[in-house]
Amino acid sequence: MTSSAFVPDSLKADVETLWDYHDMHHVVRPADVGIGLGSHDLGVATFTADLYHQKMFPLIVFTGANAPTTISRFPRGEAVHYKDHAMELGVPGDAILVEPQATNTGENFTYTRDLLEKQGIAVTSAVLISRPYQQRRAYATCKKLWPEIDVTCASLPLSLDNYVVSIGDTDRVINMLVGDTQRITEYAKKGFAIEQPYPDEVDAAFQRLIDAGYTSRLI
Repeated sequence: MTSSAFVPDSLKADVETLWDYHDMHHVVRPADVGIGLGSHDLGVATFTADLYHQKMFPLIVFTGANAPTTISRFPRGEAVHYKDHAMELGVPGDAILVEPQATNTGENFTYTRDLLEKQGIAVTSAVLISRPYQQRRAYATCKKLWPEIDVTCASLPLSLDNYVVSIGDTDRVINMLVGDTQRITEYAKKGFAIEQPYPDEVDAAFQRLIDAGYTSRLI
């Protein structure tokens, strides 16, 4: 295992397999709202602001409280810090709603839907902006909990290598990739998300990375 900001050649193919699997490869379409999912990755707020300026949606909801991995970086909560960052990038404050209570992906969507309903804002479509490796889980969760809404997924367009450099911690990225891969199948079994295709090559890469010691995000 390595904590430096590059993926070792011995792991590269398997990590790339999981990285590509979690990318939904959606073409972003104009929508009623952009939903930025809170995490340790400020790139979510950056790309949400970019899409707003491209007129992909007129309204943003940033959703997220804190996880143990984010409380030191975002002490006032992920969604609050995301809003601040988006405003620094030129998004007007009145175009942003903050949902500051969600502590998991299911709550991100349930609480966002409730917030929009309380505000009297009807939406039929959304762009889900997340960390790159959260796209598939975000999609599967949203379609389970909010099936009537039309969604596309988006993330700051970075290669795996550039994303690892931006985070600065290879182990963290690989552990999160492995953890999210497990959650695709396990959360569908638990009824938290819809089922997703799970190719043999993805499972094989997942198992090899577990064997290499990347287990800290397993459930």
